[in-house]
Amino acid sequence: MTTYQDFEKAVEKGRVPQFIQSLINGHKSSADVKIALEADAYDRQENLTIGTFVQMMYSLDGRRIMNPVASNMKIASNFFNILNNQRTNYSLGNGVTFTDESVKDKLGQDFDTVLKKAARYALIHGCSFLFFNKDRCHCFKLTEFAPLYDESTGILRAGVRYYQIDYTKPMTAVLYEEDGYTVYRTKKGNTLEEFQPKRGYLEITNTVPIDENPEVVGYENYGPLPIVPLWGSDLKQSTLVGMRESIDSYDLIRSGFANDLRDCAQVYWLISGAMGMTDNDLRKFRDRLLLDHIALADTDNATVTPYTQDIPFQARTAFLDQIRQQIYEDFGGLNVSNFSSGTKTATEIQAAYQPVDDRADDFEYQIIQAVQQILKLIGIEDTPIFKRNRITNQLEQVQMVMLEAEYLDDETLLNKLPNITPDEVKDILKRRDEQDANRMMQYDIANQNDNSDNEQGNETNQNENGNG
Repeated sequence: MTTYQDFEKAVEKGRVPQFIQSLINGHKSSADVKIALEADAYDRQENLTIGTFVQMMYSLDGRRIMNPVASNMKIASNFFNILNNQRTNYSLGNGVTFTDESVKDKLGQDFDTVLKKAARYALIHGCSFLFFNKDRCHCFKLTEFAPLYDESTGILRAGVRYYQIDYTKPMTAVLYEEDGYTVYRTKKGNTLEEFQPKRGYLEITNTVPIDENPEVVGYENYGPLPIVPLWGSDLKQSTLVGMRESIDSYDLIRSGFANDLRDCAQVYWLISGAMGMTDNDLRKFRDRLLLDHIALADTDNATVTPYTQDIPFQARTAFLDQIRQQIYEDFGGLNVSNFSSGTKTATEIQAAYQPVDDRADDFEYQIIQAVQQILKLIGIEDTPIFKRNRITNQLEQVQMVMLEAEYLDDETLLNKLPNITPDEVKDILKRRDEQDANRMMQYDIANQNDNSDNEQGNETNQNENGNG
């Protein structure tokens, strides 16, 4: 493992470009990146195991060869994508909020989108990185960012983000340090050279006329590195680990089932009275049946009898259902097919969500740690608040909230309603305050008109009494 101390030694020797090239090559060949790339394939619904699977057969001389007539349908499931999206959207589908409403403005308008993207890659790859610069966050994937951790503290002290459109095109590598970043680019011979000198993260500008661009006169930094790791769990590994075997089993059985139905592989023939046939004659006879489904036989001296065996449909279906349920249980996901029949009570739904909540607690703890480190860079102390995106019996839940309404304030009441998001709560309260203000204004105007009419009525009565 290459550490920050190794980088310091390279700086002393003046071999930073060579060190960066070695770091990138080592990162690409590391076990974590290999698993991350495999996880990306499964996320695209590309099962690598069945993708390389070929049905084999044994020849008469005992050699294991590819079966040229067997179907090789490869049906890949989408469990990996579905379950990772489910866990991400469960915690971040409604975004995050803070006790201080102005925090999101300082993190950028697209903070929820970037955080959701980083969280999803943290699950798939095991880790992702949040880079904060000026007024917004960026997401770095593990497959494009090589971190340099401190040997003593384990803190991320530096790192290199690399990207390349194509292997034939130049590669750009950006070295991020605590005191700024430097851009490198490959030249002839694929050697890295400095492309842009080191600069700080925060620009210091002079005021200029409105028709000119601001003049940059210096740079400042945050102090610590403005890049923080976001882990998918305490295990610090991809969710593909331990899940791949179950997905492969499901896909192999389903693909094999389809191949059996297509090939009628359970049909075989018994030839009686053909003891005079040589091995070559038997092989030709079999190949003719497999390829053309018809063959000539000397029925005077031999008979051919076909036999069929029913494909074990029920056993395979039951096993597939069992594997499917096991995948959801092992991942800690919610199988929505369990809610397809009948109306579920709030208690039943709550019980079904318990494994999801347990995994979400661990995941949200990782998100909180990463976001608080970002907030610390800009001198803010706050904690993200999540509103989990879940299936509910809304009627039953609304009824329960309304029974508690007399003991709750308006904001708490709205936050507990399942069909209202946290962002909508603020708008609703604002509009209610405006409506209350308008009603009070209309009430005051009405009272003033009534008082004015009463005063005019009193004056009229006084005048009539005086004349009388």
